[in-house]
This record gives sequence, structure tokens and C-alpha cells, in this order.
Amino acid sequence: MKKLILQMQMSVDGFVGSDEDRRWQLWEWGDDSAWDEELKRDFNAVFTAIDTILLSRKMAEEGYLAHWGNAARKYPKDPFYAFAQRIVEAEKVVASDKLEASRWERTRVVSGDLPREVDALKQGAGSDIAVFGGAGFASALIAAGLVDEFQLFINPAVLGSGRRIFDQGGFSGLKLLGSKAYACGMVVSRYAPAQSEGATTAVLP
Repeated sequence: MKKLILQMQMSVDGFVGSDEDRRWQLWEWGDDSAWDEELKRDFNAVFTAIDTILLSRKMAEEGYLAHWGNAARKYPKDPFYAFAQRIVEAEKVVASDKLEASRWERTRVVSGDLPREVDALKQGAGSDIAVFGGAGFASALIAAGLVDEFQLFINPAVLGSGRRIFDQGGFSGLKLLGSKAYACGMVVSRYAPAQSEGATTAVLP
């Protein structure tokens, strides 16, 4: 069965978003990145192992697909941006009960019934599934017990307040799959759920 892999940028104190307009990530997805070369290579390696991307409606509508499509065209020979081309080529799935049809290339819309739709994706053929979205979308997937692997990119910053992703599901044990520190200050830790009991139902608009 395919795995659902949640990848999130996070601060040292566990926030995935700031309530204030401040630059806290080493890379804010623009042309200027403070990531070191080793981190760039490892980040790209993640995308070679997936062929499907699950997105929240908000992420899709706020320009995720257009942004990385533009990056793929702008940097066609830059090895760092190989992942952007992978995003263009992968099947994209947007979970929403508000959208009736996709207006993005290689993208389809499914219902906001996350347990049903994620299970259908996992049962399909092919490689693993990467999921990208904001704190609310990630929290819903976690609370429903749908995430098979967490890839947490811990940035060298303390926010003090902001948005979290682990507040809805209660206690859950995790198994460390690996952790790696990089010269730029990033630490990437990978976890899998130690057990899947106590999952709740999640439905998104």
C-alpha cells in the first residue's frame, strides 16, 4: 500500500506558521534560498519517490501549482529545481467539497471526505503520496490517523506563538525513522506513527 507523507516546515518550538509577518524559514520558496547543497539534494530525493501530490483547496487556490510550474520553466537546467518539474509531472489531487472541477493541469478534485479519499489513493498503483497544505489541513489528516510518515523540517527559529498541527488528535506515539542536521542550520526529522488507534473522522470544505 502507498504511504501518505506529510512534509512541513516547523520552528524549533513546534509552530508551522507565524501569527505575525516575519521571515522565519530558511527558504520562503522564492529565488533566494539559504539551504545548503546537501539539503537541496536530499529534498529532491523525496520527490523521486512519489508520483501523487495531495493538496488542500486553499493551497491550490493560493498558487502552489502555478508557483512551482513557473519555477520549473524558469530553472529547467538547475538541479535544485528538479523537484519543481516533478510537481508539474505528478498527479495532483485537491480535496474539497467546494470545488466542482479542476482548473489546473494534471489535477483532479475529490471530495473533502479525507479518510475515504486518502484510502482510495493509498490503494492505487504507483509510488507514495506527498501531501502539502496549511496547519488546518495537516491537523485534519493527523487527527484522522491518515499520515504514514512525517517529514519535519525544523528551522533554526523560535516563534513563541503561531499555528500548530498536533493539537487535535490527542496523544500519539511516534517512531523515529531518521534525523539529519545540515550546515545551514536545518534539522530534518522523519517519524512514523507507532500505532494508528483512536483516529477520528475528518471532512474538509
